[in-house]
Amino acid sequence: MKETNIIPVNLGEDSYNIHIGMNVLDQAGTILNATGAYTSAVVLTHPKLVQLYAEPVRTSLERVGIRTAIRTTPSGERYKTLRTMEKIYDQLLSLGVDRKSLLITVGGGVIGDMGGFASAIWMRGIAFAQVPTTLLAQVDASVGGKTGVDLPKGKNLVGAFHQPRAVLIDPRTLGTLPARELRSGLAEMLKHGIICDKDYFRSLIFDTPRLLARDSDRLIPAIKRSCEIKADVVSRDEREKGLRAVLNYGHTIGHAIEALTGYKRYRHGEAVAIGMVTESIISEEMHLTGNETTEEIIRSVQRSRLPWEFPRDLSIDEVLNATKRDKKQSGGKLTMALLEGVGSVRMVPDTPEAAVLSALKRHIDLGANG
Repeated sequence: MKETNIIPVNLGEDSYNIHIGMNVLDQAGTILNATGAYTSAVVLTHPKLVQLYAEPVRTSLERVGIRTAIRTTPSGERYKTLRTMEKIYDQLLSLGVDRKSLLITVGGGVIGDMGGFASAIWMRGIAFAQVPTTLLAQVDASVGGKTGVDLPKGKNLVGAFHQPRAVLIDPRTLGTLPARELRSGLAEMLKHGIICDKDYFRSLIFDTPRLLARDSDRLIPAIKRSCEIKADVVSRDEREKGLRAVLNYGHTIGHAIEALTGYKRYRHGEAVAIGMVTESIISEEMHLTGNETTEEIIRSVQRSRLPWEFPRDLSIDEVLNATKRDKKQSGGKLTMALLEGVGSVRMVPDTPEAAVLSALKRHIDLGANG
Protein backbone atom coordinates (compact mmCIF):
# COMPACT_ATOMS: atom_id res chain seq x y z
CA MET A 1 0.00 0.00 0.00
CA LYS A 2 1.45 3.35 -1.02
CA GLU A 3 1.56 6.05 1.62
CA THR A 4 -0.96 8.85 1.74
CA ASN A 5 0.39 12.37 1.30
CA ILE A 6 -1.24 14.96 3.55
CA ILE A 7 -1.05 18.64 2.63
CA PRO A 8 -2.43 21.16 5.14
CA VAL A 9 -4.37 24.23 4.05
CA ASN A 10 -3.84 26.61 6.94
CA LEU A 11 -6.86 28.89 7.37
CA GLY A 12 -7.30 29.16 11.12
CA GLU A 13 -10.65 27.68 12.17
CA ASP A 14 -11.33 26.73 8.54
CA SER A 15 -8.10 24.75 8.12
CA TYR A 16 -8.28 21.33 6.51
CA ASN A 17 -6.10 18.67 4.91
CA ILE A 18 -5.72 17.44 1.36
CA HIS A 19 -5.22 13.65 1.34
CA ILE A 20 -3.49 12.20 -1.75
CA GLY A 21 -2.98 8.47 -2.20
CA MET A 22 -3.93 5.38 -4.16
CA ASN A 23 -6.06 4.08 -1.29
CA VAL A 24 -7.77 7.28 -0.19
CA LEU A 25 -11.21 6.48 -1.63
CA ASP A 26 -11.49 3.42 0.60
CA GLN A 27 -10.56 5.50 3.65
CA ALA A 28 -13.19 8.19 3.11
CA GLY A 29 -15.26 7.20 6.13
CA THR A 30 -12.33 7.19 8.56
CA ILE A 31 -10.92 10.46 7.23
CA LEU A 32 -14.22 12.36 7.14
CA ASN A 33 -15.50 10.99 10.44
CA ALA A 34 -12.50 12.63 12.09
CA THR A 35 -13.50 16.07 10.76
CA GLY A 36 -16.79 16.40 12.66
CA ALA A 37 -19.83 14.75 14.25
CA TYR A 38 -22.33 14.24 11.44
CA THR A 39 -25.95 13.09 11.71
CA SER A 40 -25.98 12.00 8.07
CA ALA A 41 -24.26 12.50 4.73
CA VAL A 42 -25.26 12.91 1.12
CA VAL A 43 -22.96 12.18 -1.80
CA LEU A 44 -23.62 14.38 -4.83
CA THR A 45 -22.26 12.91 -8.03
CA HIS A 46 -22.95 12.27 -11.72
CA PRO A 47 -24.92 9.22 -12.89
CA LYS A 48 -21.91 7.53 -14.52
CA LEU A 49 -19.83 7.84 -11.35
CA VAL A 50 -22.28 6.23 -8.91
CA GLN A 51 -20.98 2.66 -9.07
CA LEU A 52 -17.38 3.59 -9.80
CA TYR A 53 -16.70 6.06 -7.00
CA ALA A 54 -19.78 7.24 -5.11
CA GLU A 55 -20.76 3.79 -3.86
CA PRO A 56 -17.30 3.06 -2.37
CA VAL A 57 -17.45 6.43 -0.57
CA ARG A 58 -20.95 5.66 0.74
CA THR A 59 -19.89 2.20 1.90
CA SER A 60 -16.86 3.62 3.68
CA LEU A 61 -19.00 6.26 5.45
CA GLU A 62 -21.63 3.77 6.55
CA ARG A 63 -18.88 1.50 7.87
CA VAL A 64 -18.11 4.17 10.48
CA GLY A 65 -21.78 4.74 11.28
CA ILE A 66 -22.68 7.73 9.08
CA ARG A 67 -26.01 7.19 7.30
CA THR A 68 -25.38 8.17 3.68
CA ALA A 69 -27.51 8.76 0.58
CA ILE A 70 -26.41 9.27 -3.02
CA ARG A 71 -27.99 11.81 -5.35
CA THR A 72 -27.05 12.72 -8.92
CA THR A 73 -27.05 15.72 -11.20
CA PRO A 74 -26.18 15.90 -14.93
CA SER A 75 -22.54 16.47 -15.90
CA GLY A 76 -21.21 19.34 -17.99
CA GLU A 77 -20.56 23.06 -17.63
CA ARG A 78 -23.89 23.87 -19.28
CA TYR A 79 -25.67 22.48 -16.22
CA LYS A 80 -23.73 24.69 -13.80
CA THR A 81 -26.67 27.05 -13.42
CA LEU A 82 -29.05 28.46 -10.84
CA ARG A 83 -31.78 26.24 -12.29
CA THR A 84 -29.73 23.14 -11.49
CA MET A 85 -29.04 24.50 -8.01
CA GLU A 86 -32.77 24.68 -7.32
CA LYS A 87 -33.09 20.99 -8.18
CA ILE A 88 -30.19 20.16 -5.85
CA TYR A 89 -31.85 22.08 -3.02
CA ASP A 90 -35.06 20.10 -3.62
CA GLN A 91 -33.02 16.90 -3.22
CA LEU A 92 -31.49 18.11 0.03
CA LEU A 93 -34.93 19.03 1.35
CA SER A 94 -36.40 15.62 0.49
CA LEU A 95 -33.53 13.91 2.32
CA GLY A 96 -33.96 16.01 5.44
CA VAL A 97 -30.41 17.38 5.23
CA ASP A 98 -29.85 19.51 8.33
CA ARG A 99 -27.11 21.68 9.78
CA LYS A 100 -25.27 18.64 11.16
CA SER A 101 -25.21 16.83 7.82
CA LEU A 102 -22.19 16.48 5.52
CA LEU A 103 -22.38 17.00 1.76
CA ILE A 104 -19.68 15.24 -0.29
CA THR A 105 -19.06 15.95 -3.96
CA VAL A 106 -17.68 13.13 -6.11
CA GLY A 107 -16.69 14.21 -9.60
CA GLY A 108 -14.99 17.03 -11.45
CA GLY A 109 -14.79 20.76 -10.92
CA VAL A 110 -18.34 21.49 -12.04
CA ILE A 111 -19.99 19.30 -9.43
CA GLY A 112 -17.46 20.46 -6.85
CA ASP A 113 -18.42 24.08 -7.50
CA MET A 114 -22.14 23.34 -7.41
CA GLY A 115 -22.01 21.08 -4.35
CA GLY A 116 -19.80 23.55 -2.54
CA PHE A 117 -22.23 26.37 -3.35
CA ALA A 118 -25.18 24.25 -2.25
CA SER A 119 -23.51 23.54 1.09
CA ALA A 120 -22.53 27.19 1.55
CA ILE A 121 -26.13 28.36 1.12
CA TRP A 122 -28.22 25.47 2.47
CA MET A 123 -29.44 26.42 5.95
CA ARG A 124 -26.83 29.21 5.85
CA GLY A 125 -24.01 26.75 5.61
CA ILE A 126 -23.36 23.05 6.21
CA ALA A 127 -20.15 21.01 6.10
CA PHE A 128 -18.90 19.57 2.85
CA ALA A 129 -15.97 17.60 1.49
CA GLN A 130 -14.53 17.07 -1.97
CA VAL A 131 -13.60 13.82 -3.71
CA PRO A 132 -12.33 15.14 -7.06
CA THR A 133 -12.14 12.49 -9.78
CA THR A 134 -10.63 14.54 -12.62
CA LEU A 135 -7.08 15.81 -12.79
CA LEU A 136 -8.31 19.39 -13.24
CA ALA A 137 -10.40 19.21 -10.08
CA GLN A 138 -7.65 17.46 -8.12
CA VAL A 139 -5.02 20.12 -8.74
CA ASP A 140 -7.24 23.19 -8.89
CA ALA A 141 -11.01 23.38 -8.37
CA SER A 142 -11.20 21.24 -5.22
CA VAL A 143 -8.66 23.32 -3.29
CA GLY A 144 -9.39 26.78 -1.96
CA GLY A 145 -13.09 26.97 -1.17
CA LYS A 146 -14.31 28.78 -4.29
CA THR A 147 -17.85 27.70 -5.13
CA GLY A 148 -20.44 28.97 -7.55
CA VAL A 149 -22.37 28.74 -10.79
CA ASP A 150 -22.31 30.45 -14.17
CA LEU A 151 -24.62 33.01 -15.70
CA PRO A 152 -25.14 33.14 -19.49
CA LYS A 153 -22.71 36.05 -19.83
CA GLY A 154 -19.99 34.98 -17.44
CA LYS A 155 -18.42 32.16 -15.49
CA ASN A 156 -18.72 31.80 -11.70
CA LEU A 157 -20.40 35.18 -11.31
CA VAL A 158 -22.66 33.83 -8.54
CA GLY A 159 -20.88 32.07 -5.71
CA ALA A 160 -19.36 32.05 -2.24
CA PHE A 161 -16.16 31.15 -0.44
CA HIS A 162 -16.85 27.98 1.56
CA GLN A 163 -13.96 25.79 2.64
CA PRO A 164 -14.31 21.99 2.67
CA ARG A 165 -13.65 19.85 5.73
CA ALA A 166 -11.27 17.73 3.65
CA VAL A 167 -10.21 16.98 0.08
CA LEU A 168 -9.63 13.33 -0.84
CA ILE A 169 -7.58 12.73 -4.00
CA ASP A 170 -7.26 9.16 -5.26
CA PRO A 171 -5.30 9.04 -8.53
CA ARG A 172 -6.95 5.70 -9.33
CA THR A 173 -9.95 7.72 -10.53
CA LEU A 174 -7.83 9.02 -13.41
CA GLY A 175 -7.83 5.52 -14.91
CA THR A 176 -11.32 6.09 -16.32
CA LEU A 177 -10.76 9.72 -17.26
CA PRO A 178 -10.91 10.52 -21.01
CA ALA A 179 -7.53 11.58 -22.43
CA ARG A 180 -8.88 15.01 -23.32
CA GLU A 181 -9.88 15.63 -19.70
CA LEU A 182 -6.47 14.47 -18.50
CA ARG A 183 -4.78 16.99 -20.79
CA SER A 184 -7.15 19.69 -19.54
CA GLY A 185 -5.92 19.09 -16.00
CA LEU A 186 -2.31 19.22 -17.12
CA ALA A 187 -2.92 22.80 -18.31
CA GLU A 188 -3.61 23.92 -14.73
CA MET A 189 -0.50 22.10 -13.51
CA LEU A 190 1.58 23.92 -16.11
CA LYS A 191 0.01 27.17 -14.91
CA HIS A 192 1.14 26.51 -11.35
CA GLY A 193 4.70 26.05 -12.53
CA ILE A 194 4.60 29.06 -14.84
CA ILE A 195 3.49 31.43 -12.08
CA CYS A 196 5.85 30.39 -9.29
CA ASP A 197 8.02 27.28 -9.82
CA LYS A 198 10.19 27.14 -12.91
CA ASP A 199 11.75 23.79 -11.93
CA TYR A 200 8.31 22.21 -11.49
CA PHE A 201 7.18 23.62 -14.84
CA ARG A 202 10.15 22.11 -16.62
CA SER A 203 9.77 18.78 -14.83
CA LEU A 204 6.18 18.65 -16.12
CA ILE A 205 7.41 19.21 -19.67
CA PHE A 206 9.98 16.42 -19.27
CA ASP A 207 7.43 14.05 -17.72
CA THR A 208 4.53 14.87 -20.07
CA PRO A 209 4.52 11.47 -21.85
CA ARG A 210 4.44 9.57 -18.54
CA LEU A 211 1.82 11.89 -17.07
CA LEU A 212 -0.43 11.41 -20.10
CA ALA A 213 0.18 7.66 -19.81
CA ARG A 214 -1.19 7.91 -16.21
CA ASP A 215 2.04 6.70 -14.62
CA SER A 216 1.20 6.95 -10.89
CA ASP A 217 4.88 7.27 -9.97
CA ARG A 218 4.94 10.59 -11.84
CA LEU A 219 1.33 11.67 -11.32
CA ILE A 220 1.28 11.53 -7.52
CA PRO A 221 4.30 13.83 -6.93
CA ALA A 222 3.10 16.17 -9.69
CA ILE A 223 -0.40 16.39 -8.19
CA LYS A 224 1.14 16.87 -4.75
CA ARG A 225 3.33 19.77 -5.92
CA SER A 226 0.40 21.52 -7.62
CA CYS A 227 -1.70 21.17 -4.47
CA GLU A 228 1.18 22.50 -2.36
CA ILE A 229 1.44 25.57 -4.58
CA LYS A 230 -2.27 26.30 -4.47
CA ALA A 231 -2.55 25.54 -0.73
CA ASP A 232 0.28 27.96 0.01
CA VAL A 233 -1.33 30.77 -1.99
CA VAL A 234 -4.79 30.14 -0.52
CA SER A 235 -3.40 29.99 3.02
CA ARG A 236 -1.95 33.47 2.57
CA ASP A 237 -4.97 34.99 0.80
CA GLU A 238 -8.16 32.99 1.27
CA ARG A 239 -10.60 35.45 -0.30
CA GLU A 240 -8.54 36.75 -3.20
CA LYS A 241 -7.80 40.19 -1.75
CA GLY A 242 -4.43 40.26 -3.49
CA LEU A 243 -1.95 37.38 -3.80
CA ARG A 244 -4.47 34.66 -4.68
CA ALA A 245 -5.36 36.47 -7.89
CA VAL A 246 -2.06 35.26 -9.39
CA LEU A 247 -3.77 31.88 -9.76
CA ASN A 248 -5.96 33.52 -12.42
CA TYR A 249 -3.10 33.65 -14.91
CA GLY A 250 -4.53 32.48 -18.24
CA HIS A 251 -8.08 32.66 -16.93
CA THR A 252 -9.18 36.17 -17.92
CA ILE A 253 -8.85 35.35 -21.60
CA GLY A 254 -9.67 31.67 -21.03
CA HIS A 255 -12.99 32.46 -19.36
CA ALA A 256 -13.85 34.88 -22.17
CA ILE A 257 -13.21 32.14 -24.74
CA GLU A 258 -15.38 29.69 -22.80
CA ALA A 259 -18.27 32.15 -22.50
CA LEU A 260 -18.16 33.21 -26.16
CA THR A 261 -18.19 29.59 -27.34
CA GLY A 262 -21.07 28.65 -25.07
CA TYR A 263 -18.96 26.39 -22.82
CA LYS A 264 -19.26 23.72 -25.54
CA ARG A 265 -16.16 23.93 -27.75
CA TYR A 266 -13.37 23.87 -25.18
CA ARG A 267 -12.67 22.10 -21.92
CA HIS A 268 -11.71 24.54 -19.17
CA GLY A 269 -8.03 23.60 -19.29
CA GLU A 270 -7.99 23.97 -23.07
CA ALA A 271 -9.35 27.50 -22.84
CA VAL A 272 -6.83 28.30 -20.09
CA ALA A 273 -3.99 26.95 -22.25
CA ILE A 274 -4.96 29.38 -25.03
CA GLY A 275 -5.40 32.14 -22.45
CA MET A 276 -1.92 31.54 -21.03
CA VAL A 277 -0.41 32.20 -24.44
CA THR A 278 -2.43 35.39 -24.96
CA GLU A 279 -1.62 36.67 -21.48
CA SER A 280 2.06 35.95 -21.97
CA ILE A 281 1.89 38.10 -25.11
CA ILE A 282 0.13 40.81 -23.07
CA SER A 283 3.10 40.59 -20.66
CA GLU A 284 5.37 41.22 -23.64
CA GLU A 285 3.23 44.20 -24.66
CA MET A 286 3.69 45.57 -21.15
CA HIS A 287 7.47 45.04 -21.42
CA LEU A 288 7.44 42.69 -18.44
CA THR A 289 8.94 39.71 -20.25
CA GLY A 290 10.43 38.75 -23.61
CA ASN A 291 9.10 36.57 -26.41
CA GLU A 292 11.21 33.63 -25.20
CA THR A 293 8.68 33.22 -22.37
CA THR A 294 5.77 32.94 -24.79
CA GLU A 295 7.74 30.53 -26.97
CA GLU A 296 8.47 28.26 -24.01
CA ILE A 297 4.83 28.28 -22.96
CA ILE A 298 3.68 27.44 -26.49
CA ARG A 299 6.12 24.51 -26.61
CA SER A 300 4.84 23.18 -23.28
CA VAL A 301 1.21 23.45 -24.43
CA GLN A 302 1.99 21.73 -27.73
CA ARG A 303 3.85 18.90 -25.95
CA SER A 304 0.78 18.40 -23.74
CA ARG A 305 -1.38 18.15 -26.88
CA LEU A 306 -3.44 21.14 -25.83
CA PRO A 307 -4.71 23.89 -28.16
CA TRP A 308 -2.66 27.09 -28.22
CA GLU A 309 -3.91 28.97 -31.29
CA PHE A 310 -6.50 31.66 -30.75
CA PRO A 311 -9.93 30.81 -32.28
CA ARG A 312 -10.08 32.89 -35.42
CA ASP A 313 -13.87 32.98 -35.56
CA LEU A 314 -14.12 35.01 -32.35
CA SER A 315 -14.39 38.77 -32.62
CA ILE A 316 -11.56 40.55 -30.83
CA ASP A 317 -14.01 43.22 -29.69
CA GLU A 318 -16.30 40.55 -28.23
CA VAL A 319 -13.37 38.98 -26.39
CA LEU A 320 -12.38 42.36 -24.99
CA ASN A 321 -15.94 43.04 -23.86
CA ALA A 322 -16.09 39.62 -22.20
CA THR A 323 -12.95 40.42 -20.18
CA LYS A 324 -14.73 43.52 -18.86
CA ARG A 325 -17.21 41.18 -17.14
CA ASP A 326 -14.32 39.42 -15.43
CA LYS A 327 -14.53 39.24 -11.62
CA LYS A 328 -10.99 40.63 -11.30
CA GLN A 329 -11.96 44.03 -12.67
CA SER A 330 -12.47 46.90 -10.26
CA GLY A 331 -14.14 50.18 -11.06
CA GLY A 332 -14.31 49.17 -14.70
CA LYS A 333 -10.55 48.59 -14.85
CA LEU A 334 -9.08 45.17 -15.57
CA THR A 335 -6.44 43.73 -13.27
CA MET A 336 -4.45 40.86 -14.78
CA ALA A 337 -1.87 38.34 -13.61
CA LEU A 338 1.04 38.92 -15.98
CA LEU A 339 4.44 37.27 -16.29
CA GLU A 340 7.90 38.55 -15.59
CA GLY A 341 9.25 35.26 -16.95
CA VAL A 342 8.55 31.59 -16.31
CA GLY A 343 8.24 31.16 -12.55
CA SER A 344 7.42 34.80 -11.80
CA VAL A 345 4.09 36.60 -11.97
CA ARG A 346 2.64 39.84 -10.67
CA MET A 347 -0.71 41.56 -10.63
CA VAL A 348 -1.01 44.54 -12.97
CA PRO A 349 -3.91 46.86 -12.09
CA ASP A 350 -5.56 48.85 -14.86
CA THR A 351 -4.11 46.69 -17.65
CA PRO A 352 -4.36 48.87 -20.78
CA GLU A 353 -7.02 47.90 -23.27
CA ALA A 354 -4.58 48.67 -26.07
CA ALA A 355 -2.15 46.04 -24.77
CA VAL A 356 -4.90 43.42 -24.66
CA LEU A 357 -6.08 44.26 -28.19
CA SER A 358 -2.55 44.18 -29.58
CA ALA A 359 -1.84 40.85 -27.90
CA LEU A 360 -5.04 39.29 -29.25
CA LYS A 361 -4.11 40.36 -32.79
CA ARG A 362 -0.57 39.03 -32.39
CA HIS A 363 -1.86 35.72 -31.03
CA ILE A 364 -4.18 35.30 -34.01
CA ASP A 365 -1.31 36.05 -36.37
CA LEU A 366 0.92 33.51 -34.62
CA GLY A 367 -1.62 30.80 -35.32
CA ALA A 368 -2.06 31.89 -38.91
CA ASN A 369 1.70 31.69 -39.44
CA GLY A 370 1.89 28.21 -37.92
